[in-house]
Amino acid sequence: MGIQSAMFSGVSGLNTNSQAMSVIGNNLANTNTLGFKGSRSVFSDLLSSNVFGSGGTSQVGRGVGLSIVDSIFSQGTFETTSSDTDVAIEGEGFFVLKEEGNDTTFYSRAGAFRFDDQGYLVNPEGFRVQGKIFDPMNNDELLPADPTDIQVANVGLIEANATSELTFTTNLDENSTVIAAGAIDPTDRTTYNYSASSQIYDSLGESHLITVYWQLTNDATNTWNMGYTVDNDNTLPIATFASSLTFDSNGNQADTTGDGIPDPVTQTITLPVWTNGAANPQTIDLSFDCTQYDSESIVIGQDQNGYSAGELTNVAINADGVVVASYSNGRQINISQLVLAKFQNPGGLSLAGSNRYIAPAAAGTIRVGLPGPELGKLFTNSLEQSNVDMGQEFVKMITTQRGFQANSKIITTVDEMLSELINLKR
Repeated sequence: MGIQSAMFSGVSGLNTNSQAMSVIGNNLANTNTLGFKGSRSVFSDLLSSNVFGSGGTSQVGRGVGLSIVDSIFSQGTFETTSSDTDVAIEGEGFFVLKEEGNDTTFYSRAGAFRFDDQGYLVNPEGFRVQGKIFDPMNNDELLPADPTDIQVANVGLIEANATSELTFTTNLDENSTVIAAGAIDPTDRTTYNYSASSQIYDSLGESHLITVYWQLTNDATNTWNMGYTVDNDNTLPIATFASSLTFDSNGNQADTTGDGIPDPVTQTITLPVWTNGAANPQTIDLSFDCTQYDSESIVIGQDQNGYSAGELTNVAINADGVVVASYSNGRQINISQLVLAKFQNPGGLSLAGSNRYIAPAAAGTIRVGLPGPELGKLFTNSLEQSNVDMGQEFVKMITTQRGFQANSKIITTVDEMLSELINLKR
């Protein structure tokens, strides 16, 4: 009985080491698999049998068994890529994926994404990446809704937006010559001190040129009058502003709200009637955020919110996981922001193939949210490589091979012992 038990112990060793070799082979086979997490075999001894001897009862082991195959979720190294939709995670998070027509949620560390023919952001197998959608009316705020498929639906032209706000950030030279208050004539340089132009857009996206003129009328009170023309049409009387600019002794505009910060002067202007079929009338809130320093007059910046129609030129994912669509008119629209999932027990995840996992109850509580310190930081134009250490796997392969050889030796030795036992009858 004891000899046969030793044989079955050897058999258990052969089976267990064979399974361990399968785990090692799988790790090595996936050395170049994106986001792959290696596994390890954990052995445990089997139940023992009791042996009675003159010194009392003793226990003899009955062999070895495979306790569990653990997934190792250590961080993999990054590979830099040229694709704007490649993303890698640094941290414990997982991308969230769904299949069309399937309510099962899948999770993955492989961020080799692309857009399909319907504009959905998908992985190579066509599973749709999940994210939170931005408010179309406010491109900087996310809608308070659950994560959903990320889609860039507008792949053609986006409609134009008529200018409704225009701000000139300008310095007006303190040493400018005083001009007697009166009409500003664009054709007469002596009627104004400085001028600047900016493009604006009508509702069809056609651009127009608005030119603003400044006229210093009182050096003691630092008062300036302003006027404007549109499309350099000097045949019409120049439109002047009801408000004027005044500056304090420090060259700053007046603080009208009492918050200690100079306040721009804003006036709503009505533009000429467009004859190209664009919406009329068009009004613009024209603001002047100016200073009057001892420096030459110069426009520091112009900011207006209109734009022409534009074609989609590129879609990229930034470091915050925001999918940004860029158009030929310079417009950038935030589409969605990727979400990540984190598990209380990632070791409880079940493999689903194609770099995907599903989350049974053993995975514990799932936390889904935006990228950050808790769920993980994103790196664009990067992909996470397999975390398999080939050197370590080869060492395990050697030890597993030796274990298999040792257990096979047990079987052959027991076989010889049984032959000797049978030969006793001869």
